[in-house]
Amino acid sequence: MSAADGARGRRVALVLRHDSAIGLGNLGETLEGRGYEIVTVDAPTTDVSALDPLDADLVIVLGGDEAAYETDRYPYLADEIALLRERIAAEAPIFGVCLGAQLLAESLGGRAYKGERKEVGWLNVEPTEAGAASPVRHFAGVPAVQWHGDSFELPDDAGLTRLASSAQYENQAFAKGDWLLAVQFHPEVDDEIHEDWLAAWGDELPEYGLSREQLRAERAVHGPRAQAASALLLGEYLDGIAARD
Repeated sequence: MSAADGARGRRVALVLRHDSAIGLGNLGETLEGRGYEIVTVDAPTTDVSALDPLDADLVIVLGGDEAAYETDRYPYLADEIALLRERIAAEAPIFGVCLGAQLLAESLGGRAYKGERKEVGWLNVEPTEAGAASPVRHFAGVPAVQWHGDSFELPDDAGLTRLASSAQYENQAFAKGDWLLAVQFHPEVDDEIHEDWLAAWGDELPEYGLSREQLRAERAVHGPRAQAASALLLGEYLDGIAARD
């Protein structure tokens, strides 16, 4: 963020995107409602190492088909991890989603790995005791979209707190202080993203006992509540980091 931006009181959210189909979705409306200017960077085609890790007020790391442990195959992931480590050292706000959560776990000294089976569909996440007092509590009893085959282990760090789990994966959300929040599930999914994913990856759904039609029906039932929960989750997190200022 430039000095001029700071003087006007504008906040900048730098969004690291890995696939145009896996975008900011409904998170964008909440960011704009809190006065953020959104700057989206496509990590696969941008020199991430040239970015100033501390220039933005907030960094949001979105999902992708890549795996956080595939830094040899996707060198820009290593650059993202380096950027995230600098922000972590400065306790500068970061919000991670799916691959973003896995990259944050790696950046903190944990390990991302391939799961035994993909977790796909509109599924429940269960807040931990700590999660029940965090922004993640808004998804208690509200099914969220899951579509991932990787997971992660959290490092032994007294400052890290697991906030939610699911039946298949223990780590669904975690935080460090009030400035870092990461979720494995997808709060960003709106109607457009949902349809994009069904078009792009719907052929694999029968493997999990699902169909495009079933997920569309579940979206009709769960989508409005999930979108409301998403706005509350991100909004509460943003209010918390604003209070730090």
